Amino acid sequence: MKRILHITGTMDRAGAETMVMNLYRVIDRTKFQFDFLYFTLKECDFDQEIKSLGGKIYRITEKNPIQRMNATTQLLKENPQWQTVHAHTLFSNAFHIYAAYRAGVKQRIAHSHSTNSSSQYKLVKFLYHTLSRNVQAKYATHFAACSGAAGKYLFPSQKNVLIIPNSIDTGLFIEVAENSKDYLRKPYSIGSNHIVLLQLGRLNTIKNHQFSIQIAKELKDLGFLFKLFFAGQGSLLEDLKLQVKSLDLENEIIFLGLRTDVAQLLAGSDLMLLPSLHEGFGIVLLEAQAVGIPSLLSSTIPSDADLNLDLLYFKSLEKSPKEWAEKLIMICNQKKKVSKEDRIKKLRSRGFDSFENAKEIEKLYSSS
Repeated sequence: MKRILHITGTMDRAGAETMVMNLYRVIDRTKFQFDFLYFTLKECDFDQEIKSLGGKIYRITEKNPIQRMNATTQLLKENPQWQTVHAHTLFSNAFHIYAAYRAGVKQRIAHSHSTNSSSQYKLVKFLYHTLSRNVQAKYATHFAACSGAAGKYLFPSQKNVLIIPNSIDTGLFIEVAENSKDYLRKPYSIGSNHIVLLQLGRLNTIKNHQFSIQIAKELKDLGFLFKLFFAGQGSLLEDLKLQVKSLDLENEIIFLGLRTDVAQLLAGSDLMLLPSLHEGFGIVLLEAQAVGIPSLLSSTIPSDADLNLDLLYFKSLEKSPKEWAEKLIMICNQKKKVSKEDRIKKLRSRGFDSFENAKEIEKLYSSS
């Protein structure tokens, strides 16, 4: 059995982490086993599942990036069973890839999951990004990305970037879609005259929940009947609750907290809202299309996940919340339906099935 060390920083329910777990669940674990390196002591969302699948979790707590790199190098030297390191931390990949090089790890995979970063200091950002790209280009042995745009963003000079689309358990989402249509309506006593809206994602600036709340205010002013559910946790929770209260939307917006029943939540919704400032791929878009509901999302999000089922609607963040609200109403009034057969066919033909992508990952790991 070959053990792979995934460097993720944490393993909470976010895009890159969910993608890794979707592959981990279906990969041939008699041949490949995943271990994980964290940079936090806190328990993460996927910890128990990782352990149940046979994975081990290692932790490094140094805050200084150089000290962290040195500690990673030492950890790798002490664990020669890892001949593959798979790094998922965007520009910080440079530190981990170089650590793996210093430790003599044969296969060093740099993986891009985004098309942007959150740094606000332009000069520092430029210098850091340039250095990181150069280090990864020199010391990584393989390059992977969740989309073409994410690959070009982190590896602009690389021609051989393996695109591994964020993928899902297609069968699970199709099955849930058939059996969970009242998943939110029944427990919250939502009548048929209301539309159920859902936003999935961590409560942070990038996901742009503040804008969603402004859209909700416009919907209410237009007399549109709805419930908007936010599923996720994060540092902005209290600020968002204050915004909801100040706009008198406490009856319209419900905070669900961290949830593991994503498929059921989507199946029980009429539309998914995703006005993110940026996304690398947006695996929730695949999940929403798999259950057959439309999504209204920002035009900053790459269209790689569009299955051409006419379920994704893009809108510029330069447009006003009122314009977003009007677009949302128009989508809901269309009541677009896509057959189960069409959804399955598109997901599998585009390579978004986790079982098929696990085979590609296995080929990559076997190449060293």
